[in-house]
Amino acid sequence: MRSFYCGRLRAEHIGKTVTLYGWVDRRRDHGGVIFLDLRDREGVIQIVSDPVRTPDSYPVADEIRNEYVVKVTGRVTRRPAESLNPKLPTGEVEVYADEIELLSAVRKQMPFQVSTAEEEPVREELRLKYRYLDLRRERMSRNLRLRHEIIKAIRRFLEDEAGFIEVETPILTRSTPEGARDFILPSRVNEGEWFALPQSPQLFKQLLMVSGLDRYYQIARCFRDEDLRADRQPEFTQLDMEMSFMDQAEILALNERLVCHIFRTVQGIELPQPFPRLTYAEAMARYGTDKPDTRYGLELVEVSDILQDSGFKVFSGAIASGGQIKVLPIPGGNEAVSNVRIKPGGDLFKVAAEAGAKGLAYIRVREGGEIDTIGAIKDNLTPEQKQALLERTGAQPGSLLLFGAGPTDTVNATLDRLRQALARELDLIDPDRQNLLWVTDFPMFEWNADENRWEALHHPFTAPHPDDADDLTQARAIAYDLVFNGYELGGGSLRIYQPEVQAQVFEIIGLSEAEAQDKFGFLLEAFEYGTPPHGGIAYGLDRLVMLMAGEQSIRDAIAFPKTQQARCLLTQAPSSVDPRQLKELHVAPTATPKPQA
Repeated sequence: MRSFYCGRLRAEHIGKTVTLYGWVDRRRDHGGVIFLDLRDREGVIQIVSDPVRTPDSYPVADEIRNEYVVKVTGRVTRRPAESLNPKLPTGEVEVYADEIELLSAVRKQMPFQVSTAEEEPVREELRLKYRYLDLRRERMSRNLRLRHEIIKAIRRFLEDEAGFIEVETPILTRSTPEGARDFILPSRVNEGEWFALPQSPQLFKQLLMVSGLDRYYQIARCFRDEDLRADRQPEFTQLDMEMSFMDQAEILALNERLVCHIFRTVQGIELPQPFPRLTYAEAMARYGTDKPDTRYGLELVEVSDILQDSGFKVFSGAIASGGQIKVLPIPGGNEAVSNVRIKPGGDLFKVAAEAGAKGLAYIRVREGGEIDTIGAIKDNLTPEQKQALLERTGAQPGSLLLFGAGPTDTVNATLDRLRQALARELDLIDPDRQNLLWVTDFPMFEWNADENRWEALHHPFTAPHPDDADDLTQARAIAYDLVFNGYELGGGSLRIYQPEVQAQVFEIIGLSEAEAQDKFGFLLEAFEYGTPPHGGIAYGLDRLVMLMAGEQSIRDAIAFPKTQQARCLLTQAPSSVDPRQLKELHVAPTATPKPQA
């Protein structure tokens, strides 16, 4: 039997005979003495075999190569002083192998070397195709173990300290409107009808509150058929929670305790409480986004009132058409940012254009408060306007002011992206800081101009603020997002639990009474039987792991992820199926699959 994992051997085990299992990470032959780095999920230990001290193991060690699977029995010994390795937890000891048993050899050429993959980057396509080899690497093994520790910490807090009960909700459910596209599956038993995979357990967890469960959680698998990015997947995992008889303040306090418990338990980090809070309106005004990274400054400043009568038509036209003017002040920006980068063809101009801006106006502040900019701006600024701009933005000699002028959404998106890009470039972001904050008071609805209708900003089950009940289209929602270093980590709300309010929201988003009954009649009926006030939250577990691991892609936080084309390179899914299966389901393809490269 295995007596230890490789990575757990320490000086206290010197003199013990141990049995280890694992993969040969590296093999070195030093003048007849063979050194093997043996690796398992917990780490690496050095194995030594020589013809004098370990004659029985030497012939086997001589034949072994990288990634062979072996069993080793031997004595734990202190390393010679000159070969101590302080970089390894096991660096004080080594194991002299009395016996080495080859369990499995490598029979094909490796697509990439596992032991050197950290130093020699491997194309992601190759990593995903041979994911089982990629997961042997220390980095990926560490990420999966981190994921396990996070989930374990979540379960222990919610069950042992907060009184939550885990309940599994259905995977096969019905398609409902709003949100992203559903993945749908035909039913063989019920001809012509379809299941959908859940985008979240939203309706079921609300029904569990009607059921009297009081506090529910689930590590839930969710599915969305949407366009992908580095931090999105078609199937993902979320921590799903719902609570009865708690107001927003109580829910936020409980969740702060949960998040602090995760960071303390998993990484030994103490987070300050309570977390800062911003309303949605404040976040948009100061940062141009509802998920601001607050590890650095560079806050936006609105100057619409100062420039609304400007002779520069870009500024005055923005205000006349119902837009606004904001400034991103950059201390020391004169040296860091050249005009070439701001003008068409420059990298910062491209960032602005990708956000929808037609141009990028600027002012450079010189000594004595003099300004330097294009003539069309300089000639149309009165001394009073210039002075007001400098005072409001806090600009000093050397500052660069970047302007956003136009529709509010475009201005915010433009300056938000510029703010992030320049913060990275100017090295303003402390990678060791963990800044968490709540964003609250979101609008309940946003107008979809393409479809000429209102849409729920979060989802149509979010409760309106009681002070805004007169006109729900303009109401604030009792909703809250937890933001971690510029990423939305989780979001939730208090829920509607009165059937008449829920029916009103369905009407606002364009569902007729008949459609609402067809899609959500079971929920509306449940609300007729005594429903407690309730609310909840869901966290993107994959994203949390990604951020705590310091990774840039969510794919490095998931064991078997999909590509940005929603394909599994390992199993070659999705794939075609036997026509007989389709016939049983009464469906037929209308498109020919594209050949894969």
